[in-house]
Amino acid sequence: MNRALLAIGLSMMMAALGQPAHAAGKDQTKFKRVSPQYIAALAAPGAVSGSGAEAWGLWPLDPGPRGVRLNRYEQLRAAGDIAPAKWKFDNADWWMEENGLIMEAPEFPLPPGKYIVTGSREVTAVLTVHPKDKDGAQRWELSDGATIYDVTHLKCRSARYTPAVSSNTCSPANAKRTGYPVTPGADMPSIEGCNKQDYAVLIVVGVAADN
Repeated sequence: MNRALLAIGLSMMMAALGQPAHAAGKDQTKFKRVSPQYIAALAAPGAVSGSGAEAWGLWPLDPGPRGVRLNRYEQLRAAGDIAPAKWKFDNADWWMEENGLIMEAPEFPLPPGKYIVTGSREVTAVLTVHPKDKDGAQRWELSDGATIYDVTHLKCRSARYTPAVSSNTCSPANAKRTGYPVTPGADMPSIEGCNKQDYAVLIVVGVAADN
């Protein structure tokens, strides 16, 4: 997730929406182009559908350029936990990306609807996220047999860190700066005092017109 990815995402968007009204394949939903957005997804790499989308989030803007470097963490705290990009850091629930940038949390939950997603490799697919059922669960599926791995941008790594014991035990100050950048496709580093949850990152290049 960096400035170069914006150009990649725009290129993929143009390819995916070469026919302005429709996505590729059999899905005849009308789509509109969007500047690249990013989904934080929790699912097995080989999954083509499933439940649990209520735990997925969306970055409407690329969080990379809006992030704070580890060596600026003390300045972030001194600024009242307000980043230069005006998002607020939560020391009890915070996110890191592959270059060691502390980044803003995505917006939860991911709204139901249809999204054109890609991993900026070979596959572009339609992701359908269904409304919550009576128990609050949301199902999802990818078109054309695509898997989560197929539409995961491997160079974008993201993880959510929460305290293993108390809020004072989990801090970006405990991160080993030699662990970045993270190898594409690898898990994010563990950090002392923290529980870690890795998320796949899907690039969104189009959304259904009626989303």
